[in-house]
Amino acid sequence: MKQFDIKKGWYGKIEGDLLPALMKEIFGNVKTEGDAYVSSYGVMDRIVAKAVSKAVLEVDTSNKSGTFSDEEILGSKRALNRFLEEATGFDAKTRMKREQKKAKEGKI
Repeated sequence: MKQFDIKKGWYGKIEGDLLPALMKEIFGNVKTEGDAYVSSYGVMDRIVAKAVSKAVLEVDTSNKSGTFSDEEILGSKRALNRFLEEATGFDAKTRMKREQKKAKEGKI
């Protein structure tokens, strides 16, 4: 699973039933498995999301096998990026910069 930082003060927007509600809004479906929420969308066979703490969101994805059009792939990626932005409070560029900084510091 990949861990994403949650913007300070943002956790309230995904706390409790708000994370699965966000997944349902973006991906159209969601089910609970233990303390994680599972969904699927487009070329992504499984999207697992779990709020580890007020500062960390874990997300794991697995793709369906087969051949897909560029539009199907891009649509799935856009939906995942929209979910991550609304769940963490950081856009894709900021998430990437934060991850690069962690890698430089040896925290990954």
